[in-house]
Amino acid sequence: MIRSLFSCPLCGRAMEYDVHLYRCSNGHCFDISREGYVNLLPSNCRHSDTPGDDKEMVKARTRFLSGGWYEPLRKELCGLAERYLMDTGVLIDAGCGEGYYTETLSGVAARKGGIAGGIDLSKAAVRKAAKRCHGAEIAVASVYHMPLADQSGDLLIDCFAPLAAEEFCRVLKPEGTFLYVVPGRKHLWEMKEILYDRPYENDQKTEEYDGFHLMEEASLKYTYKLNCREDIMALFRMTPYAWKTPKVGMERLSEYRALDITAEFRVFAFQRDARQ
Repeated sequence: MIRSLFSCPLCGRAMEYDVHLYRCSNGHCFDISREGYVNLLPSNCRHSDTPGDDKEMVKARTRFLSGGWYEPLRKELCGLAERYLMDTGVLIDAGCGEGYYTETLSGVAARKGGIAGGIDLSKAAVRKAAKRCHGAEIAVASVYHMPLADQSGDLLIDCFAPLAAEEFCRVLKPEGTFLYVVPGRKHLWEMKEILYDRPYENDQKTEEYDGFHLMEEASLKYTYKLNCREDIMALFRMTPYAWKTPKVGMERLSEYRALDITAEFRVFAFQRDARQ
């Protein structure tokens, strides 16, 4: 059995795993799927039969990200991880989705002699993440109730995932870091001009979180061109706009066969206070 970075979601005890299952010292067992992930989401934390992103959203995000248009962001995150993750450290991707960022981030952890894990609420996303991230432990779990021991992580990544600052503070070691990715002011502006009669810029305020202080902010902005309707609609379907855009806006967007898009990201590095 191998010592896991995850703790038991039922009793909080440390867990070990082999090729078949995870097990804690209290005898709680969790099967490992054939894809390689484990479901650590207790039934009382599920708000539906299929929580998290559905298969269609995961499929859209997989198609879009495989095009490489967010590769600059992935490189930026890896560069920051190289800087902030200590040797033999523990890296957690909170809201890992299908593992696009987790795959390369786990490589950073491995080069530093550490370990990496990813969690996401969506079983459809986690199934894909487990297939591509062979160097990381992958689990179905909520970022608000992570199956991790207190002060067990060194670096936590939140890339367009729900923010659970209180839980991040619990999980991170004193002086551990979490990297938080949010959209910049003009992110996807050209798409929003098509979708809405009155498009709006994204909020640019910098929040403060109890137990953390801001170390640095990195900005990334560039443009790319989508050359087919399928890629344009894949980008649309992986964003929150897919849930709240009026039908007329979606119809306008579906008529486009090519579109220049602005990508703009803000990446914050927050350090957990040493005495928190």
